[in-house]
Amino acid sequence: MQRLGEGELVKLNNKYMFKLDSHPANPVITPQQLGLTWYEDDVEHIGAVFNGGAEFYPPENKFMVLPRIHKNYRKVWFYDKKMGIERWGLENYIAEIWVLESDDGVHFNPRGTIIRGDGTEHRDFTYGIEDIRVVKYGSTYLLIGCGKIGPPFFSHDSDRIAVYSTADFRTITYHGIVDVFTNRNAIPLFTKRASYIFLRFHPHIYLAPLEEGIDQLLHPKKYRPLWRRIYEHRTEFILLRAGELSHGTEKLGPGTQLIPTDAGYLFIYHAVGEIPPNIAHLYGLDSGIGRAYSVNVMLLDKDVPRKIIAMSESPVYIPHKPWELHGDEKYPVDIPAVVFPVGAIVRNGYLFVYGGAADKYEILLTCKLDNLIEYLLKYGVKSKD
Repeated sequence: MQRLGEGELVKLNNKYMFKLDSHPANPVITPQQLGLTWYEDDVEHIGAVFNGGAEFYPPENKFMVLPRIHKNYRKVWFYDKKMGIERWGLENYIAEIWVLESDDGVHFNPRGTIIRGDGTEHRDFTYGIEDIRVVKYGSTYLLIGCGKIGPPFFSHDSDRIAVYSTADFRTITYHGIVDVFTNRNAIPLFTKRASYIFLRFHPHIYLAPLEEGIDQLLHPKKYRPLWRRIYEHRTEFILLRAGELSHGTEKLGPGTQLIPTDAGYLFIYHAVGEIPPNIAHLYGLDSGIGRAYSVNVMLLDKDVPRKIIAMSESPVYIPHKPWELHGDEKYPVDIPAVVFPVGAIVRNGYLFVYGGAADKYEILLTCKLDNLIEYLLKYGVKSKD
């Protein structure tokens, strides 16, 4: 195992916060590395590779990352009727998922397996497949993504939970979509006692029961009434509300698959809101960030996952590198001020967190898992229940 960042405990206003380390090789995957470039009118354009779910595959001793891939899209100015504003959007922004593999978790190559969401493999959705989470279940790996039934940026309420599975990251089986509600960032959790699924009904995080366990995911149309019941009773399943912390005033969403530890389940999630100057200064920034996606963590009870044991009061990582924040000549960005955790792997006591940066690059954040858990237990915000 190469030398990895162990995370850092820092003091802020008589309180302690934890910082994940950005790997020195970041961004670990770039569009240029995968040939995602093209020319229009003699001008080079750079595509995107980001938001990769991740898991370790023991039979081949490989790190697997499954990012979404974009190419041949264009930036346009349009009027968003729902939001009532003019804003930038991306046309022809249809994602597919590539399976990438690595021996060390840092240097990746395409495995040759691609998941397409453009209508060539099925017609459930035709505007791309995004943000796959990888969740191990026995010898099977569930791949839970967001299937788009309408064009990104130009349609609303077009996100559907799309379910795939694989045993070897080569042959992938499609199981269908949950078509009764709009949702993204879905992550199942299978415990010894029951099965659950984390969801984001804007703007909060929900934890709902999967009454029929994995079968409810592998046969989503068969269990349409159960999915509809989740939506109709969603207010009963709120786990964490947006607005309670400044960095999560706009919205929250599930991040990576759950990480089991002796102290409980580590739940890594994203938050969207303001980053105040005092936190930004700890990352070398001169001022705060008005709106940013940040990485956050909490510890959930193993027996009753709805019970929050402790959570980070401040983000454990914020966008501050050029490829995460506003970009520069070397690292142009598509959506500024974004770090978006999607995959997590534990190897030799280290936590590897893979995610997107500025909707353009794949980054790796690390720490010693014990350091992060110790921080949560000692300094995290405790549950009021």
